[in-house]
Amino acid sequence: MMELALPAEFRPNEFPAATREQWREMVDAVLSKTGASFESLITKTYDGIELQPLYTLDDALPVPYALAPVKQGWDVRQRHSVPDPVALMNDLEGGVTSLWLAVPASSLERLLDGVYLDLAPIVLDGDVEAARTMLRIYDQAPLLADEVRGNLALTPSGDALDVIRRASEQFPNLRTVVVDALPFHDAGGSDSEELGASIALAVSHLRALTDAGLGIAQAFAQLEFRYAATADQFMTIAKLRAARRLWARVAEVSGADVPQVQHAVTSSAMMTRRDPWVNMLRTTVATLAAGLGGADSVTVQPFDAAIGLPDEFARRIARNTQNLLLEESHLGEVIDPAAGSWYVEKLTDELAAAAWSWFQEIERAGGFFAARELVASRIAATWAARSARLADRSDPITGVSEFPNLAEKPVVREPLVREPAAAGPVAAGHASGIDSDSQAPRGDAPPIPILPSGSDSFGLPRVRYAQAFEELRDLADAQPERPQVFLATLGPVAAHTARATFAANLFNAGGFATPNAGPTKSAEDVVEKFKASGARIAVICGSDTSYADQAVPTEEALRKAGAERVLLAGGKTDANVDGFVYLGCPALEILNDTFDLLGVER
Repeated sequence: MMELALPAEFRPNEFPAATREQWREMVDAVLSKTGASFESLITKTYDGIELQPLYTLDDALPVPYALAPVKQGWDVRQRHSVPDPVALMNDLEGGVTSLWLAVPASSLERLLDGVYLDLAPIVLDGDVEAARTMLRIYDQAPLLADEVRGNLALTPSGDALDVIRRASEQFPNLRTVVVDALPFHDAGGSDSEELGASIALAVSHLRALTDAGLGIAQAFAQLEFRYAATADQFMTIAKLRAARRLWARVAEVSGADVPQVQHAVTSSAMMTRRDPWVNMLRTTVATLAAGLGGADSVTVQPFDAAIGLPDEFARRIARNTQNLLLEESHLGEVIDPAAGSWYVEKLTDELAAAAWSWFQEIERAGGFFAARELVASRIAATWAARSARLADRSDPITGVSEFPNLAEKPVVREPLVREPAAAGPVAAGHASGIDSDSQAPRGDAPPIPILPSGSDSFGLPRVRYAQAFEELRDLADAQPERPQVFLATLGPVAAHTARATFAANLFNAGGFATPNAGPTKSAEDVVEKFKASGARIAVICGSDTSYADQAVPTEEALRKAGAERVLLAGGKTDANVDGFVYLGCPALEILNDTFDLLGVER
């Protein structure tokens, strides 16, 4: 066989090795031209982990760990909170492989009529009576004991312990307890807080189970862990990998050899009511991350879950998201594909260390249930920090705080439940409700059909990252005429379009219309358009050059024309403006102040 001889310059092993120092020199040379520091390339997470711009072999762990289970794909699990047999069968016929039922016990028998329980495991939602009913259904079904799978999702205390003992003895493959970490995530907690609290909660459950007479291995076999999967792909992958490592350590010191079983659910906190179509993108990335992270089961929330009862189209998209990733992208055919990635391995290790430290702190405080106030306080502090970044759009929300679409047609769904939404630090004092039928604000709170489930939320609030901006959108929509902020554009379109687009994007996020002056040559041109708009607030938008020449006369002319507040987009000026809008400005505060200036009642 003839061999192809490559010239020396095409032989990779003959290239000189590049060093981190050489890379740093080149990066610093570029940064020096912009005035930015190297630290600006480092991102700090809510857990204090610093994400570096480059990872190399120097960051590799001594022994990378790949704890993902050896399996083919994952279980496609969808949740039903309304006893609708048609929707349930549509899911099963459309590729769903297990069912999560948050329905009354009295509806279970009718709902599961015709379902092959050996093929579709059932996961319940924490109700003891529903668990008893499910055991009775299993007793009456033509099933072998070891064919019964799923989870009764009970909390090991009180009457539930008798049900758990019976189920564990009768059905060896049926789990009975869910360690639900969603409440920690849905309260605004960080990834390590979600992990550490879940391990502490699981250890508390283990103590209760062994105190009730179950052996160590038997107690471990009862547990399934439920974690949130978000649109932060790598963090979700690292979180699931870290969770398995943490639980493996608990099993090791307990003398058990039982791997962690994971159920990943796309995040409720990241879901939006405005521009909900973007939720399809969020849940797709989250599902991909959950699959690559090694989750055993995945639930995709329908894109309209934050609005009300999902319709069949939304449910179909949710299950087909998983079908596509499994059947067309074949994501489930590689075991722990992130293993060996210097970035993911390092992030997994740092996240596991932070979570273990938090777990130990909870244990020192007496265990999870004794430390609930500590857990709530820590998560509240994280939510406050997260809220600040949401408020200035450092953590942007596409379709809500960034690139909002004021012309979107509201998606209306049948309300599922009505219970108060938690007011986050950025929303305090500006809460409003919305009627999901009319999309108009009401005096009471909006429907919140999204997860977490009926399991214990431990007294923690439930938040959504978009809630404060969406409340302002609701407020603007409720006015007889949409409030507006005039964009006083200076010069030709090329000179003002960047800052005018930025200002429009910011005020649109609060529901304000943003008419603009278009191309102008003088302050008189701007004022003529301002008067015609009927606006009371103006934002001067132009280039640094136009600001030097036109900002002062334009500001003075706008004041004489009746402008009650004049702002300026970016830049510097000698004009006597009332404030500035710029990248990183307190956007939510500016929007709230604008409503207040206009006298809008909340």
